[in-house]
Amino acid sequence: MTETEGLIAGVLLLFALIIYTFWPENAFASQRQKTRLDYLLERKEQLYENLRDLNFEYRAGKYPEEDFQTQRAHLEAETSKLLQEIEFLQR
Repeated sequence: MTETEGLIAGVLLLFALIIYTFWPENAFASQRQKTRLDYLLERKEQLYENLRDLNFEYRAGKYPEEDFQTQRAHLEAETSKLLQEIEFLQR
């Protein structure tokens, strides 16, 4: 391979890599829209995780009893409302 052929091959490879890297994909068109139910199910998982974290931190001594009870009641109330709405939407 001559120096010129190598240079041409390198330029073509560079051009192909640039095209591959920056070529717009139709990823936005293929994604489905989230429904309210999808959002609520994700939020439910987040609330459960928050409750687990709160319990863990309380057992580790990071929360006083009063703060723990207040936070826990707030998270449980929010979870209850969320579960009611999920149940209503799944009918």
